[in-house]
Amino acid sequence: MSATVLRVGLTPALHRGARPCGLPALDRAGPRVRIGGADAADGLAAPVRPGPATLFGPRGACLAGETLWICDTGHHRLLGWAQAPARDDAPADWVIGQPDFEHEGRNAKGAVGAATLNVPTGIAACGDGLAVADAWNHRVLVWHRRPQASHVPADVVLGQADAAQGESNRGQPQPRADRLFWPYGVHWDGAHLWVADSGNRRVLMWRGLPSSHGQPADLVLGQRDFDRRDENGGGEPDARSMRWPHAIATWNGRVCVADAGNNRVMVWNGVPAAHGAACDHLLGQRNVRDVDHNQSLYWPSAGSLNMPYGLCAAGDWLLAADTANSRILAWHVDDLGIGAEARALSGQYDFNAKGDNRWQMPAHDSLCWPYGVTQQDGVAVVADSGNNRVLLWPVAPELVR
Repeated sequence: MSATVLRVGLTPALHRGARPCGLPALDRAGPRVRIGGADAADGLAAPVRPGPATLFGPRGACLAGETLWICDTGHHRLLGWAQAPARDDAPADWVIGQPDFEHEGRNAKGAVGAATLNVPTGIAACGDGLAVADAWNHRVLVWHRRPQASHVPADVVLGQADAAQGESNRGQPQPRADRLFWPYGVHWDGAHLWVADSGNRRVLMWRGLPSSHGQPADLVLGQRDFDRRDENGGGEPDARSMRWPHAIATWNGRVCVADAGNNRVMVWNGVPAAHGAACDHLLGQRNVRDVDHNQSLYWPSAGSLNMPYGLCAAGDWLLAADTANSRILAWHVDDLGIGAEARALSGQYDFNAKGDNRWQMPAHDSLCWPYGVTQQDGVAVVADSGNNRVLLWPVAPELVR
């Protein structure tokens, strides 16, 4: 079957033993808008030069009110659109992290500052504000009001004493409540700021939006206290431990963490009250001890995961970017339980399939290592990192009606 046929959405025969996909996670018609990832005239990938509509390995993006913000990770910058784009490759209005749209480089090839970036990854709207995980500066940047121009400096820096610092754990071997090491994910639930402090194998929570540089966190998950950073808490995997937390979502009052290193999603039935609290449910594994990708099998299933890096809620549904399987999965809240199978899928033709772009050239509805997924008003924003693009893709009508 030719790539042209695949692009119009015809489904090839399911491979042997596959479980058919009954529901799409995202609209069967495909994305509404694509930013980045344009092909050259010969059909090969175009060189990714920085510009107002090009992206290099974007790992996070979100709609924030009427605006769109993208972490253009490989170009070490944020791109912002004053209005969510209505057409493919619409140029950005604003850039933060570089002197203009045509430059790139870590911290703009200069010193760390309140408007520079070094591998920005997670991003979240925080009411009227914005939070960004500036991973390799080992900090989170917080704007109390979303920028409406280029080069706007952050109001608050978490993980460092001030905006001029950028060492892991502030240059010390051990973490504390006010230090970070490779923070990759951020989430705002309306009352708490959550950060996936990936290099410290933990998730941190602040009550309210932080107001001062280096403000210490109020709660830690994944470790017994703020002073430890052991993989899986220094022991065997269990319902408390984490290996590589990467994203957080809140889902009908529940707190969910994509623990990519353990190939699972951890779910707490409410906001935990104590440090290191055990989760109540696990998705992606059959028990709290198993951690292998795709449950030790080569092919995935409706109940397995392979390095899930992205997570968001859409009403009664939880969507996960199952990154190394190049697909989006969705679970319904009624099915929640250890090892529950997903009901809905996008990016692959069945639950037992994997492969970057379904082993083909990129199509409008295929995925290659999606690192992030967020959602606002029924529109998912997918950071399709391996295809150097971000997709504005409506959640499937079957999930929201």
